[in-house]
Amino acid sequence: MDAATEATRSLRGLSSELTARVPQLLEAMRTVGAGLDLHVTLDRIVETAAELADARYAAIGIIDEAREGLSDFVTYGVTAQQHERIGALPDGHKGLLGALIHDPKPLRLDDLTKDARSAGFPPGHPPMRTFLGVPIRVQGDIFGNLYLTEKRDGGVFSEEDLHMVRVLATEAGIAIGNARLHAATRQRERWIDGSVAVTTELLAGSDVDDALAVVAEQARKLADSAAGIVLLPDGEGGLEIVAVSADEPAGIMGTQIPSDSPVVEQLLAGEPVFVDDSATDPRMVTHIAQRFGPSMMLPLKSGGRVLGTLATPRARGARPFTGAERTLATQFAAQAALALVLADAQRDRERLAVYEDRDRIARDLHDLVIQRLFATGMMLESAQRRTVVPEVALGVGKAVDELDVTIQEIRTAIFALQQGPAEAPCGLRTRVLREIGTAAVPLGFQPSAGFVGPVDSRVGELTGKNLIAALREALSNAFRHAQASRIEVVVDATIRLPDGTDGVRLTVADDGIGIPDGGRRSGLKNLANRAESLGGSSTYGPGLGEGGTGTTVYWEAPL
Repeated sequence: MDAATEATRSLRGLSSELTARVPQLLEAMRTVGAGLDLHVTLDRIVETAAELADARYAAIGIIDEAREGLSDFVTYGVTAQQHERIGALPDGHKGLLGALIHDPKPLRLDDLTKDARSAGFPPGHPPMRTFLGVPIRVQGDIFGNLYLTEKRDGGVFSEEDLHMVRVLATEAGIAIGNARLHAATRQRERWIDGSVAVTTELLAGSDVDDALAVVAEQARKLADSAAGIVLLPDGEGGLEIVAVSADEPAGIMGTQIPSDSPVVEQLLAGEPVFVDDSATDPRMVTHIAQRFGPSMMLPLKSGGRVLGTLATPRARGARPFTGAERTLATQFAAQAALALVLADAQRDRERLAVYEDRDRIARDLHDLVIQRLFATGMMLESAQRRTVVPEVALGVGKAVDELDVTIQEIRTAIFALQQGPAEAPCGLRTRVLREIGTAAVPLGFQPSAGFVGPVDSRVGELTGKNLIAALREALSNAFRHAQASRIEVVVDATIRLPDGTDGVRLTVADDGIGIPDGGRRSGLKNLANRAESLGGSSTYGPGLGEGGTGTTVYWEAPL
């Protein structure tokens, strides 16, 4: 209201020519004040200002947070072809634009090319001579400057034009303030909604790897960044990338930041790191830093404990993160860390319940099922000795052999069920069998397992860890959706990937109902993202059932 009152006072005592243009000015002010979207408001301001002052070109230069240059430049009158020929937008570090940043006062020039502060135009820039510049203030602070050039009638901008544009700039400041407040409110709502989505997803029972992937994906979306990355301590004092959400994730997963990196100590101490340009910042020592520009690296900290780091780098040349974005992202990281802690505690409780259930099943298998099968085998052997028909004796003998095999398989399953998490050796083969044994409890049957090649010696630790996570995801999908009665798992460490490199293939096939049209495919998407982050792929096809019913998942990655 104060700004509007001041704008009205500035019209008093002016010429009749200017008074006659007041209706046009009021209409312009009404137009500028309509709407709450910031970008739409800026476009409307430059167009309205050009019409009000009868200028061919108009622009608004938005001053960056450091008050040293321009963070954005909104134009009117310059065609897309002219923009392409001009190239990069002005940064406000020199010329008249820079002068108005450091000395924000109204400026009217009959020929800007003759002003000592002018720095000239880049190739392809349309010719401009007459100039009018007016600062735009939002709640008393300089937001940017409104520039007008080239009077359409070939004349120069008059004092009346200057007065009119100054009043319009005042109204523009009010409109921009409202739009910025609206944008800030919407931005906070999005981050809050994102935090709620992460918490809900993590507490829904996702495993650790999927939980980290959810955090990375949500952070990328909310921060409008090129990637969302989660790093965890690697046991050697450094950090390792364990989850990635990006359009091109290849080569990112598994990247390590060594302990002597300047940023690691700060991050593990629970302090955020903000980088203006990852590609040129000497603190960024990894090979993937060359891909990115502005970046936020935020500690995932809860209760004084640092779980890891959340990074949200933008593409090279992208706009830097604002102070509000940094604050919101830091709060999101703290909320995500708390959700991870709660989800981990919930998984511990569920894991304990599973182990108790596995012990009960193992006892029942040993005390009841094996004893009955053993007794049945003895009865069949007795019958075999008494029969005089060779064919009957042969058939009974085969049945006894099958019972012996079945007893051995059940004993293997009992061993797997009784094996605790700390007892399992670290070989990939054993980890695969352990995952299958764990899945047998909710499935109600034991999936079969097969191995091709020396999987323990050939498959690297990073690929092996992700293969186990992919197996867990595939078995979980089969349990929750497939309604399968038979599952076959094969790990083949002798394949070659399409690019000719050696790889490993995980195959999980079932005889269930298959993937319905229009059904959710989030699990399959997770499998594909995990494989692609390692340079591999994930597909699916027909299953084990009659006529190809069911689903077969193929997951491949380099060794």
